[in-house]
Amino acid sequence: VQLQASGGGLVQAGGSLRLSCAASGRTSNNYDVGWFRQAPGKEREFVAGMNWSGGPTYYAEFVKGRFAISRDNAKNTLYLQMNSLKPEDTAVYHCAVGGRAGWARQMSLADFTGYWGQGTQVTVSS
Repeated sequence: VQLQASGGGLVQAGGSLRLSCAASGRTSNNYDVGWFRQAPGKEREFVAGMNWSGGPTYYAEFVKGRFAISRDNAKNTLYLQMNSLKPEDTAVYHCAVGGRAGWARQMSLADFTGYWGQGTQVTVSS
């Protein structure tokens, strides 16, 4: 599986960005997808996730009500709509696909054993 992330950039606080992650290749029939982020000097952390087949979406507390994860099956693309951005959202955002399903519900980096996208930088200025 190859993942190509895009959509990052520089935005002022309060602004919006939409990240995209185009996937190619095949994985199992039941898998989770999501986004993690890593700020300088900090560990990578879960942001949002869901099962590729649909159903509930899961969000870290710090993005609830501001970010929305979605996917387009026909385009094999995962999205992260980010609204009301804050300077503390500044990080490299990585899409994550595959591995054993369940890590999205657990919001767990430790349980993720799938594929990473290359990361896209999001910078929010105050």
